[in-house]
Amino acid sequence: MNQPLAIVLAAGKGTRMKSELPKVLIAVGGRPMIHYVLDALEHSGVRDVVMVVGYRAEDVRRELRSRVGLRFVEQTRQMGTGHAVMVCREALEAHEGPVLIVTGDSPLVRSDTLSELLAEFHRLRPACLIGTAHKDNPHGLGRIVRDAAGNFQAIVEEKDATDDQRRLTEVNMSYYVFAADDLRWALDRIKPSNAQAEYYLTDCPGVLKAEARPVEALAVLRPTETLSINTFEELAAVEEALRADPPPAAVEE
Repeated sequence: MNQPLAIVLAAGKGTRMKSELPKVLIAVGGRPMIHYVLDALEHSGVRDVVMVVGYRAEDVRRELRSRVGLRFVEQTRQMGTGHAVMVCREALEAHEGPVLIVTGDSPLVRSDTLSELLAEFHRLRPACLIGTAHKDNPHGLGRIVRDAAGNFQAIVEEKDATDDQRRLTEVNMSYYVFAADDLRWALDRIKPSNAQAEYYLTDCPGVLKAEARPVEALAVLRPTETLSINTFEELAAVEEALRADPPPAAVEE
């Protein structure tokens, strides 16, 4: 199987953190959070990385100028996560292996988690593999719906979920591995049919599933990997988790 291409979504502003910095440049444990993500990718063997930048793109480029194997693509209009991947079309057209998609604001991502996702993708050869987690308090997150046999059925956003679905604890945390051709196919078919007129990457697995293209979900993420950073309290929680269990990349830096 061809070597993986990683797409890192890193175009956002740290608005809820009351920061003028791009969110991925906000410091966690003394360094911009994006470095932890790129370290994890490097330690998992991913050498080809495309980063989607937007807000204050030059600041992100400047911070990461010494990174090897990193390319930048600019999302000039913020039109959703699906659109962020669409702007990587040139890189996707030239690639035939797996495409690993992660967010740049997930500093607790572990290299062994990414390696396990890639290994499982290699074993199953699906159109899409979603990395999921079980979360005691899944409020606000998309739920993973499975059938009676445990097979993936859908990602249902909380606002669209039934009462029974809201009680599910398996959640989507925006870790994906796609086959490149299936990703290109799905991106051509998702629509901005929502109030924000945005293209959502979460629609791609559903589009593939509807055409009987195999979609799998693997609950491989640790509880710490589900921690987000949107407030100072959440930042403190992430830094505490980082001190308690630093990722190998941080140890070996």
